[in-house]
Amino acid sequence: MRLWAIFAFLVFTVAVTALRSSAVPVERPSTLADQRQINVTIYNGDLALIHDRRHVALERGENRIAWRDVSANLDGTSSLLESISSPGTVSLLEQNFDFDLLKPSALLEKAVGSTVLVIHDHPLAGQPAQERAKLLSINDGLILQYADRIETSLYDSRIVYTSLPPNLRDRPTLVLDLDSASAGGQDLDLSYLTSGLGWHAEYVGQVSANDDRLDLNGKVTLTNTSGTSYENARLQLVAGNVNAPPPAPQMMRVFAEMSAAPTSRVTQENYFEYHLYTLNRPTTIAENQTKQVGFLTAHAVPIRKTLELRGGASYYRTNTPDLGAKLPISTYVSFDDKGGDLGVPLPGGLVRLYKSDSHGTSQFLGADRIDHTPKNETVRLHVGNSFDVTARKKQTNYHIVSEDPAIYDTAYEIKLSNAKDAAVDVLVVEPIPGEWQMLGESQPHDKSSSSTASWTVHVPADGSTTLKYSVRVRY
Repeated sequence: MRLWAIFAFLVFTVAVTALRSSAVPVERPSTLADQRQINVTIYNGDLALIHDRRHVALERGENRIAWRDVSANLDGTSSLLESISSPGTVSLLEQNFDFDLLKPSALLEKAVGSTVLVIHDHPLAGQPAQERAKLLSINDGLILQYADRIETSLYDSRIVYTSLPPNLRDRPTLVLDLDSASAGGQDLDLSYLTSGLGWHAEYVGQVSANDDRLDLNGKVTLTNTSGTSYENARLQLVAGNVNAPPPAPQMMRVFAEMSAAPTSRVTQENYFEYHLYTLNRPTTIAENQTKQVGFLTAHAVPIRKTLELRGGASYYRTNTPDLGAKLPISTYVSFDDKGGDLGVPLPGGLVRLYKSDSHGTSQFLGADRIDHTPKNETVRLHVGNSFDVTARKKQTNYHIVSEDPAIYDTAYEIKLSNAKDAAVDVLVVEPIPGEWQMLGESQPHDKSSSSTASWTVHVPADGSTTLKYSVRVRY
């Protein structure tokens, strides 16, 4: 009898344990009211890392937590859950990402194949005010099967649903099955990668009256189309090219509205092979919003304005006709990222330049994009073409010296004209292919690289200067 009693007790214990383990825990929501801190790190290339820290009440054993208001573009394979208050006491058993959002079309789609209640707002005489029908299909319209007929649309009628389908949420939700070693409230940190958050830098420069100084202001433009808001977030930005697979496309988003944030200080630090910028105050990144945050102010930055005429390597291989009059002379503005308020890494972005006219009104000069620029490097901007300084270029000689090897003698004449009241210097840059030798020139050239000859040509006010040169090229 004693053996039978022991055997019965063991069977009962195993059965109870199995019953408990098979029981599905009740789902409990975790909302933004539970949130204690949110960290958002945005990288270049539509990638962001979210740290969402919340205080969640847990029971001992299995818990099912519906973690609401996560990004709709969340990469579920990247998520990590950690207990901050009691490390190692909470483990993740299973997670399900529900991003199928509650909307009329989704309700219809989920109801296909089931029986729904149809309310007739204006029933005809002798017809019921409501009927039950099976929703057969929603392809190109509704198909409803009533007890005595099949109809393909609703006239003065509407469908009433008695319950919501499972996994259909009003907000993107990550459902977490957790195992907790103890009961009580814990601070949990959920981290994940997501798309739908991006940033880029933009700069505005005010050029001085003498074209020798620049006041530069830098702003960071943030865009959030991830499907949720990040309230009072600790924001960090990483400048650099981080290698990451492209996120899987999820849902289409509405393009953002524009809102401006007041200028805020941003600290910068070296971070691995990148640069990390941290906003020194919390900021809210609302859903479907674009906002701007100031991060750089530099006063009286010395600049250099240059006028340049650049040729092409193909000019030295063939008999080239007259290249035309009034060739555009490009205008460049350069400055060194060092000294004064600069000497900091500059994230890549668009730089717009302005200058005040004689009435004190700022006018747009032009814009150019820069790449990520380390400190002490030179920033060079192509802002447009000169109006008053032009060029006329023509080939004055072309001779094939040899076919094998291919050797060509060619000569050019470049007339630079200046309609300004002040003299200017124009940098003429000619890329010359192959092995080359200057045969003659009206002024000495500078061999700025193995395949480049350049001249700085002085052009008097309301006058012109002609540059002549001949070169032998061997291929």
